[in-house]
Amino acid sequence: MNNKLKSPVDNFTKWENLKGEETFLIQPINGNNQEFTWSQVGEEARKVCNYINSFNFPKKSKIAILSKNCAHWIITDLAIMMSGNISVPIYANVNGKTAKYILEHSESVMLFLGKLEEDDWEQIKNYIPKNIEKVDYGFYNLDSKFTKWDSIISKYKPTDKVFNIKLNDIITIIYTSGTTGIPKGVVLNYKAAATATKNLDLLFPLNENDRFISYLPLSHIAERALVEHGGILSGGKIFFVESLETFLENLKYCKPTIFFGVPRIYTKFMTKISSIFPQRAINFIMKIPILNNLFSLIIRKALGLNKSRICITGAASIPKSTLKWFDIFKLKIYEAYGMSENSACSHGNYPGNIKFGTVGKAMPDTDVKITEQGEIIMKNDCIMQGYFKESNLTKKTIRNGYLHTGDKGKIDKDGYLKITGRIKDIFKTAKGKYVAPNPIEMKLSKSTFIEQVCVVGENLTQPIALVILSEGKKIASDMKNSFENLITSINDQLENHERIKKIVILKDVWSIENNILTPTLKIKRNVIEYKYKKFYMEWFNTESQIIYQ
Repeated sequence: MNNKLKSPVDNFTKWENLKGEETFLIQPINGNNQEFTWSQVGEEARKVCNYINSFNFPKKSKIAILSKNCAHWIITDLAIMMSGNISVPIYANVNGKTAKYILEHSESVMLFLGKLEEDDWEQIKNYIPKNIEKVDYGFYNLDSKFTKWDSIISKYKPTDKVFNIKLNDIITIIYTSGTTGIPKGVVLNYKAAATATKNLDLLFPLNENDRFISYLPLSHIAERALVEHGGILSGGKIFFVESLETFLENLKYCKPTIFFGVPRIYTKFMTKISSIFPQRAINFIMKIPILNNLFSLIIRKALGLNKSRICITGAASIPKSTLKWFDIFKLKIYEAYGMSENSACSHGNYPGNIKFGTVGKAMPDTDVKITEQGEIIMKNDCIMQGYFKESNLTKKTIRNGYLHTGDKGKIDKDGYLKITGRIKDIFKTAKGKYVAPNPIEMKLSKSTFIEQVCVVGENLTQPIALVILSEGKKIASDMKNSFENLITSINDQLENHERIKKIVILKDVWSIENNILTPTLKIKRNVIEYKYKKFYMEWFNTESQIIYQ
């Protein structure tokens, strides 16, 4: 492909002209697949662009999208780009207060929304600022009184004036959780986004026969860069998932050639197959030359990955054992590393360059260093311009042109990077979501039962809280109910990915003497991790919500 950097609008227009009547987006609605051709997507995007322009907002205004992945999400994103404005994607399951904060902090003037769970919508709808223009996609039973997508499509003509995008223009502001728990707005320009997708194409050459399935949130940079922008660059097809219940059915229908999954997805696949075929049986079959190829194909078909030539994982660490397990069935999973702040473009394993247990080699034109503290710092054209309205935090994060990732790592003699931990307290769950433990610990510590608390959850699907009882407090019959009520009350105030799954009451003492506390009585999280991590999964899988060591 042409390696000259182009915006997603330029790439889209190319394929719209070349294959206008061919299918681009496939959206399942109520079990029926609604197909959008390249021409239809272009026409609707230009009509929505005209609608946006009718408000005469200043160019580079912020326009938010609050919806699960769907065809209309991508059409909206194209319309926002065509209008010369900046997209602000919001996770579809945020709580109302977070949605309100992002809309107000970003100064969004318009909000597109539509595919939401009923419970999430009930939580969010009363927090949407009244002075913001609102558009309802109308296809997903939102039951709002906002302007409907179809009314825009029927009323407005496609604009013939698309904004002349420059690579230094801002494409999006992506809000990501920080160490304080308050979302930070990562400002990315078109050059950063285009370079990230170009590097993807260099490592995993894309083509117009590629099929992508979009199910991880488009509000996350990795899905945006790989599936949306990669799909547009390739000229391939993008399929969507209707619901969690139809995931496997939709996946099998798509038969993706490029598949991106967080480690949790691959673990679920592994569990599903293992529940049908015991590992001993798998080992036996795979030793028989005549059967192993056939059995591998059966497994890949059962997962909907029989046409996948590239499987990628990232957002959280994945065990080497999982990668080796899939490799047996000729499903090689390429682990990659990146974050919102560098457009998900830092490191990756790729064909001919793969080493399990590492996140791969540096992306093209990427300069990487490990500081004396062991922190990974990197520099390339994909780095953010900064955090929106946070100049001091930006200066702390980008120093001398290098992004300070907050991750610790080591580079081996062959140039492969291994992530060894976090510089900061913030951790990442198995779902790839960051959790800032401090605000949650502050809420828990309000309980008179709790003397000390440490919230952990690296590579668990949800956090758990390790607690030491207050002096004089003993385990009593009513304590279990009190802690269960505490979990419920606190979880009501948290985002879904932050919610506490278990409270583990430890019998130990945390003190300066046993090196768990600093001289100023701060908890040494690395010592906690070292001491208890081997028990996390056992505690997490225990039936009771309150566990006594």
